[in-house]
Amino acid sequence: MDTINIFLAGDSTVANCPPQEAPMAGWGQVFQAFFTEKARIHNHAKGGASTNSFIEEGRLKTILDAIQPNDYLFIQFGHNDQKSFGTEPFTTYQSYLTEYINGAREKGAVPILITSVHRRNFDENGKQVNTLGEYPLSMIQVAEKLDVQLINLWEKTEHLYQSMGVEASKQLFTWFAPNENPNYPEGIQDNTHFCETGAKEVAKLVIEGMKELQLPIIKFIKELD
Repeated sequence: MDTINIFLAGDSTVANCPPQEAPMAGWGQVFQAFFTEKARIHNHAKGGASTNSFIEEGRLKTILDAIQPNDYLFIQFGHNDQKSFGTEPFTTYQSYLTEYINGAREKGAVPILITSVHRRNFDENGKQVNTLGEYPLSMIQVAEKLDVQLINLWEKTEHLYQSMGVEASKQLFTWFAPNENPNYPEGIQDNTHFCETGAKEVAKLVIEGMKELQLPIIKFIKELD
């Protein structure tokens, strides 16, 4: 095999962010840096996307038209499935996820489910609180039912934020005081979208998950500092 392709389907926490939003970044934006030239990352994630809107906009079709046998499709949705245009956890969300899985498998590619990253949300006792409802558990259920390998980024990001604590975890996100960053002159306190530092830390968790699953593609991972 010459090269393996990893296609990413997801929302803003995975997506490439435009320059005017820098240093905001999804983990998919920095993912290529973790691999040799033998693995190519194709980041199709889009801000605001849910499992259903991604399909309705033709984004899944674009991926399935390009994906080849033994390539990978990483699937991470949930944040926007909670919105009015989205899905219900144990019905429509699962049926749309099944479309991604079946689509990849029909092309001889390997689907990998990835549970949503936590939003940074601590209670008064400094404990990370879930804001994602039942979507992560629903995805885990799909993985078990359809025998799909899964990276539990929901669990991994909870441990990451909790280990850093209330204040230090802000370093992972797009948090700036007024006049601290030229792209955010009025300041910003965003507990959903990562900065480049956070995107790299979350990408490391995805890599960790790939190693735990012993995916064949891990031989193309570069060891970074």
